[in-house]
Amino acid sequence: MVQIDGFAVEQWMDRYETDAKYNLAETCCASISLNDLLTLSAQETELVDFAQKQVYGAIRGSRALRSNIANLYSADHSDPVDLVLPDHVLVTNGAIQANFLSLYTIVGPGDHVICHYPTYQQLYSVPESLGAEVSLWRSSDESNWQLDLNALREMIKPNTKIIIINNPQNPTGAILHRHFLQELVDIARQRDIVIHCDEVYRPLFHSLGPNQHEPQPSILNFGYEKVIATGSMSKAFSLAGIRLGWITSRSTDIIEACASARDYTLISVGQIDARVATYALSKPCVDNLLQRNLQLANQNLEAVDAFASEFTWAVSWTRPLAGTTAFVKFVNRDGRPINDVVFCQRLQEQFGVMLVPGSQCFGGGIDFRGYVRIGYVQEPETLLDGLQALRLFMRNEYEKLPVA
Repeated sequence: MVQIDGFAVEQWMDRYETDAKYNLAETCCASISLNDLLTLSAQETELVDFAQKQVYGAIRGSRALRSNIANLYSADHSDPVDLVLPDHVLVTNGAIQANFLSLYTIVGPGDHVICHYPTYQQLYSVPESLGAEVSLWRSSDESNWQLDLNALREMIKPNTKIIIINNPQNPTGAILHRHFLQELVDIARQRDIVIHCDEVYRPLFHSLGPNQHEPQPSILNFGYEKVIATGSMSKAFSLAGIRLGWITSRSTDIIEACASARDYTLISVGQIDARVATYALSKPCVDNLLQRNLQLANQNLEAVDAFASEFTWAVSWTRPLAGTTAFVKFVNRDGRPINDVVFCQRLQEQFGVMLVPGSQCFGGGIDFRGYVRIGYVQEPETLLDGLQALRLFMRNEYEKLPVA
């Protein structure tokens, strides 16, 4: 029997999400309805064809859908050699299946895996369950959650099979910049190592300052075939409910291997889901949707910043540059980390505000004590009301919390 660790963050969400009054743990951009989607587009085509027979549909995803996904990676590249093609895309049931299939396909017993940390637990727990040795490539708030390439070079072994990164990063909102990614690709190419990049929060780059309009590359844009990028409609595109994601790679061997494994888990995504995704990723709808979410992220991030500034004695953070999540540290008057699990439990019990404890959901109970993850790209009313309730907790209950 395959042994795999409990998925801590998903178990926390399952346990507390239903009862939250103010869900500040949500990581998707404020969700939209199908009516909202229609207002974002000038298309005259129907969003859903009610006369269409609901057969399985295209197994790997329709040509139109895979073309629109490929365009997400090709928009800034005019050289045909750099284009991502529909045949480089495999449609899945969300990014969570995309990640699983990629890792299941690439990793096996005796392999060595290097994984960005902290990150979504799936990215290191799945390789461990498959019999691989996993080394955590650690980042910290002292370095603004940036990774050290020299540390990576020292971690690589003769049997290193894959390097796993998350860009933009969950839970911190940090990003890996172009020059870093180029060096990473150079290292991997020299040693024939696969790179898997969870890009589920791409392209929600909202806080880059003077470089705001500079295109931020995907791992696919560096001319190395042995890379995999995963994404979905859930985070940056506000459509978590349609459960649609993808694996993208320039390597036909990788795509074919993933497709073969996929046959055992998914025949095809739902036709209605696929149609909605195709519509949402068509121009001008996709541009309008992203613009809406970038504005929402910037607006809401200011509200979180105002809260952090109000409680500087207790709160510290590295302000996110992208994505929808922030990793915030809470300490007591003596500067000691509070017990983040108790904090989150009492906050929800007493004020209805849901957050995610960092030590339990991202640190295995050992790392990131005092940290909580906040999802801030909510409907503005939910975020503002939730932060106001959090302020009341800080003033009346916070100093009663135990330390970690």
